[in-house]
Amino acid sequence: MKKRNLLLSVVMSALLVTMAAGCGNSGTKSSEAGSGSGTGTDAGSTDKKTYTVAISQIVEHPSLDATREGFIAALKDAGITEGDNLKIDFNNAQGDPANNLSIAQKIASGKNDLVLGISTGSAQALVQQVKDTPVLFAAVTDPLDAKIVSNLDQPGGNVTGGSDTNPVAVQRLMDFIAESFPNVKNVGIVINEGEPNAIVMAKNAEETLKKHNIKLVRAAVTNTSEVKQAAESLVGRVDALFITLDNTVVDGVDSIIQLANEKHIPFFSSDRDTVEKGAFATVGFKYYDHGYQVGQMAVDILKNGKKPGDMKVSVQEKLDLILNLKAAEAQGITVTDAMKDKVTDKENDIIQ
Repeated sequence: MKKRNLLLSVVMSALLVTMAAGCGNSGTKSSEAGSGSGTGTDAGSTDKKTYTVAISQIVEHPSLDATREGFIAALKDAGITEGDNLKIDFNNAQGDPANNLSIAQKIASGKNDLVLGISTGSAQALVQQVKDTPVLFAAVTDPLDAKIVSNLDQPGGNVTGGSDTNPVAVQRLMDFIAESFPNVKNVGIVINEGEPNAIVMAKNAEETLKKHNIKLVRAAVTNTSEVKQAAESLVGRVDALFITLDNTVVDGVDSIIQLANEKHIPFFSSDRDTVEKGAFATVGFKYYDHGYQVGQMAVDILKNGKKPGDMKVSVQEKLDLILNLKAAEAQGITVTDAMKDKVTDKENDIIQ
């Protein structure tokens, strides 16, 4: 009897130990599940899914870099953070259009959740090579003319993105030159005729200037090293200088700014970053905001399952005249109250 009671006590003790261990494990699992659930619902938390995004960019310069930074910031604000749940494969073509194809082929052979082309040439190459992965573009002036998409409202396929210009911007800038600088009869432009976006914008500028009986004088380049000489060739033949969103030229814009300052020639650009750097004026916006807008499109694709082909191509609607007063002084320009009155956001768009 004593042996049976002893055996029963041992069995009961073992059973209690087992139950206690099971409860402990159950409690641990419950805690872990609760922690995971909390992580998924906390505001500002990162997405548990890991994403890979490949970026092809023609060259590194302020406008394109700001576009990329804005794009990445939009992803981060949506919980997709580089170094945590986001891997970025960044590819720089070093200003050589021939590199766009090899970069696009490399990206097409990899496994990516989304691909971004920054610049017209970079986007064109990606569209040609990447067929199954969502493709976004940014810093593209005319996606229709570049044959990146065939319809802005319903792009179709796996491609959409954001255009970095509004034709009205160039027209407003040319009108500003004509109205504010009555002595300007010839405007010189340094241009790479091999860049589709540059051709489109130059044509727009030329047509607007014609209405004011002002001639657009071209100085062609094929690479950045030729920008300085091309700008110098315009001295004595033009009364003002202008550049488009021409990646080849913007990459070498320092030499144009230096020349404009030395010769006291008003210099107008097509992007805010170049104005901040030393051009006198533009009608534009912040490229960071442009990139951010495209980044929000990426979030809709990655997290919300939207199809690129159903997403309207975005364009820049918020335009303003941007003036650099230090550049004006360096280029011998007298900035009048009438010029300043054309600036809507004087606090941010009149650069002291």
